[in-house]
Amino acid sequence: MSEVDLRRQVAERFREVNGDHPMTNADDAYVSTQFVTLDELCAAKRLDADETRQLMVNRRLPLPGYLRSDGAEMVPRDLFALADAAGGIDRLEAWFTARWEDPDVGAQEWNSYLSGQYVCLHEVRPTTIQRKDYLTSAINAAPSAPDAGSPHWHERLHTLIDELDILEPAFTAYDRLRFNGPTSRDTYIDEMRTRFPRLDP
Repeated sequence: MSEVDLRRQVAERFREVNGDHPMTNADDAYVSTQFVTLDELCAAKRLDADETRQLMVNRRLPLPGYLRSDGAEMVPRDLFALADAAGGIDRLEAWFTARWEDPDVGAQEWNSYLSGQYVCLHEVRPTTIQRKDYLTSAINAAPSAPDAGSPHWHERLHTLIDELDILEPAFTAYDRLRFNGPTSRDTYIDEMRTRFPRLDP
């Protein structure tokens, strides 16, 4: 299959997952800072970019995190890190899904990983995915805690928020379009810091 056909298939699959939303100049600038083009990454690692596109189409590697407005496929710099940790592409799915005790949850997370939408983490690893899930659940539940509003509660809450802040990037306006609403940073970091400011020392 030609490079043009593979690029088209990747782009079509990307839009099936994310919808067809415009990328602004600000979006392009953000993703160019946070991500690298697929061609650049493959050249640096001496890998064939078209073979990588085929792996994406075949659901063996994640889709790009973004398509820049010029059509460039933007991927994380550590795109191949999990395959390396698993011992190769052929072992990646089994290795990844085994990080969850519940096979159904592992399969769901594998599908989410393949979507390329884990742009909510600086490093996409089973451990960081699980930690983010824990933190967002804990932050969401915090206002209902029996000691809500107490100094100790504020300290616990902001410890959770600060840890999530480290795990997550800034996001860009495009993300609010494709996710059809606020990002996890909007909801669990920025909004919670506004609702529950740190107490004065």
